[in-house]
Amino acid sequence: MTSLGPAWPERAAWGTAPSLRAWQSAALNDYLARSPRDFLAVATPGAGKTTFALTVAAELLGRRVVDRLIIVAPTEHLKLQWAEAAARAGLPIDPTYSAGSGKISSDYVGVAVTYAGVGVNPLALRIRTERFRTLVILDEIHHAGDSLTWGEGVREAFEPAAKRLALTGTPFRSDINPIPFVSYAPGEGGVPTSVADYTYGYADALADHVVRPVLFLAYSGQMSWRTRAGDEVAASLGEPLTKDMTSQALRTALDPNGSWMPSVLAAADKRLSEVRRHVPDAGGLVIATDQDSARAYAKLLKGISGESPTVVLSDEKAASKKISAFSEGDSRWMVAVRMVSEGVDVPRLSVGVWATTTSTPLFFAQAVGRFVRARKRGEIASVFLPSVPNLLSFASELEVQRDHVLGRKVNDEGDIFSAEEDLMNQANASEGASEELELTPFEALGSEARFDHALYDGAQFGHEGEVHVGSEEEMDFLGIPGLLEPDQVSALLQQRQADRRRTRRTGVAEEERPADTVAEVTTHEHLGLLRRELNSLVASWHHRTGQAHGITHAALRKECGGPAAAVASADQLQKRIERIREWAVKKTS
Repeated sequence: MTSLGPAWPERAAWGTAPSLRAWQSAALNDYLARSPRDFLAVATPGAGKTTFALTVAAELLGRRVVDRLIIVAPTEHLKLQWAEAAARAGLPIDPTYSAGSGKISSDYVGVAVTYAGVGVNPLALRIRTERFRTLVILDEIHHAGDSLTWGEGVREAFEPAAKRLALTGTPFRSDINPIPFVSYAPGEGGVPTSVADYTYGYADALADHVVRPVLFLAYSGQMSWRTRAGDEVAASLGEPLTKDMTSQALRTALDPNGSWMPSVLAAADKRLSEVRRHVPDAGGLVIATDQDSARAYAKLLKGISGESPTVVLSDEKAASKKISAFSEGDSRWMVAVRMVSEGVDVPRLSVGVWATTTSTPLFFAQAVGRFVRARKRGEIASVFLPSVPNLLSFASELEVQRDHVLGRKVNDEGDIFSAEEDLMNQANASEGASEELELTPFEALGSEARFDHALYDGAQFGHEGEVHVGSEEEMDFLGIPGLLEPDQVSALLQQRQADRRRTRRTGVAEEERPADTVAEVTTHEHLGLLRRELNSLVASWHHRTGQAHGITHAALRKECGGPAAAVASADQLQKRIERIREWAVKKTS
């Protein structure tokens, strides 16, 4: 065993013991009790996998079970993010190390590398792993199955490791390549399926208020395009279409020169403004397919919001700095090309726009995971989606846990290929090719958007007739308060669904109904909705401040005047709603 030098033994303990969440403590206790060589922790994005892993590392270093640490991350940016998190935990990590670069400063306890870097020179990392008792943390371990080169490199480099801790927060792919250091057991039909040592899913995290609930807002609309053969085609996004037509309709919608994207971006900016009334530093993210589209979307957003968005392109050297600056600031929008799809921690992201043709379960979970990190109780995330069947399916199954299945491959449409067919596909495809909807040559001619429906907790709301962008019906959903408990969101959506059905039955909007109809029916309903909204805001205020509901209601009556909420007028209730929103803004700032 190589000597650690005189400085290291003087350290009484490694790291600063953080305040752990319940799941992190349970996973840590299980790990320490069993002390396995390999451990796979599956935890939903935003749950705190990094804190868990660094706590394990500090424990093992402090107990002299291991002497060194190697962290493997998917991207260069995540290397830096890991190093910063480790530094806060008292574990100095060198993020600039590259395989074969030799020794590192004695001030470091370990290094951070990428999967690509491991694949380039696994032997150098194997030598480093053999020299010391090493803990290897494999962040988003499914990347070791992305290509044979990466998987073989990870296995060769870290086979001698004393301990290996694998992490993932997204569903594994279904393919024929086993992921190194992951255990498999017979699953459905006897097919080998990955087995996690500890699992903490989105549903668990939502119940524990560790992550935010997600409100999906789906937009459809009429599209027209010209095929390579010169034929002009028109179809409605959101209607049953062939795979090719769905792809072309989606690409037409995402064309920044059409009307669909400007309309959806304007709606998303309205939603962000509503959220920022309660959470002033809330930010939005547009996930684009390519750099040209990203720049075009940024130009549209500047015209809509009056503020230039942060544009993050994956091949820019300053990408990491841009993400960090956006995370620490309070500007409205960031536009990125895949760069912020996985692991990147920007806790203030609250509103997202899906503007990419990429549509796999893995990428969807990664992207949505950027918006679910909870900071304060009552925050909700809003993600704007095209009405594409597989995206809506992923949204409705957000809580479903997926394991890694060997011997079959599931494509974007859910079709299952045999292992033999998959091998042929791999032989005909370049390694690491993007998994996107089929891109048939075409020319976008025009598009228009309409609000389709909201999707929350697996249920649809508002899917009854056309809803035009900019209409009051659309604002029923865009204007949902930015601070609500999950059950309050459900109650509010159900109420607004009922209001829409009632309006459609009568064929007359409430504001256009005769006065006697309003007096007999809609006044009661309107007052009920205002009371529910006020009560929801008072409940959120209680969770933020601990102040009893009755005291808050009394304070609002004192400031705004009027009787108790049960007998207050609509104007009096509205004043109280506006006042407590003002309190929330002041409290946050």
